[in-house]
Amino acid sequence: MRCPYCGSEDSQVKDSRPAEDGAAIRRRRVCPDCGGRFTTFERVQLRDLQVLKKTGRRVPFDRDKLAKSFQIALRKRPVDPERIDRAVSGIVRRLESSGETEIATDGIGLLVLEALKALDDVGFVRYASVYRDFTGPQDFERTIAELTARIAGDTIAGDD
Repeated sequence: MRCPYCGSEDSQVKDSRPAEDGAAIRRRRVCPDCGGRFTTFERVQLRDLQVLKKTGRRVPFDRDKLAKSFQIALRKRPVDPERIDRAVSGIVRRLESSGETEIATDGIGLLVLEALKALDDVGFVRYASVYRDFTGPQDFERTIAELTARIAGDTIAGDD
């Protein structure tokens, strides 16, 4: 593994442990040339996924881009980064096990919305405002009303 600091072709593994509920291996590495320390992750990739954009263009699926969308939606929110990683891993597993090699951006967006709804209501509304292309305050009000109804339904169901 190439050192991200000095570009050395050699690095040594100092520690390995399971991550993401056993779906990945986290490795702590050190560069013998500059002494830099860094972390890498090793994951199983079942198939090469392509994302079908609304324009018809196809691009390779990028797990990091998916994770970044969660981080943006959940910025400054009290959500454990490990829960975010599990949500991202869950979406990737669902996409890889779907049997499809091309996934439309709409399908990925719906999976992100579903995961965010379970993680954080504010993050859900933030992501929904972009994904659903909100044009005014009425769009926010409608989405918040849906969330409020869901929360009220959960409370009533929990009282049984």
